[in-house]
Amino acid sequence: MYQFDIAAGSKADLYRELAGALDALTADEPDAIANMANAAALLWQYLPDLNWAGFYRMVGGELVLGPFQGKPACIRIPLGKGVCGAAAASRQTQLVADVNAFAGHIACDAASASELVVPVVAADGRLVGVLDLDSPSVGRFDADDAAGCEALVALIADRIA
Repeated sequence: MYQFDIAAGSKADLYRELAGALDALTADEPDAIANMANAAALLWQYLPDLNWAGFYRMVGGELVLGPFQGKPACIRIPLGKGVCGAAAASRQTQLVADVNAFAGHIACDAASASELVVPVVAADGRLVGVLDLDSPSVGRFDADDAAGCEALVALIADRIA
């Protein structure tokens, strides 16, 4: 149904093209789960060197596994626990170059070596959940990835709320 030609020269170009594709995928779809699923699939397909890409949803005061691509994952994460819980509790992006150096890291997949987690906050200020990206490579994510993923989350926050 959708065909995207995403061949970026720089990370900024890549994330700009991903934003256009994500907008096209989610603009007219009111279902939050469908939008999360397509977002996770898009990121999985076009971001290199990932071993997990997906969402944890804020449900009943904790993070609950949402749509994702990758190996089976932890189902529930308390606020403040692990990288995802830290991002949710602080509402701040967590860029972790080496998860083994992160106190309290939750190892859902022992192959994960670095992680980028972006909180998803709706326009009304409600925490919707987090976008979680894992890589088997130490230092995989940088400030450009964080900025790019923050822009993607801002684009779809109300579409997955």
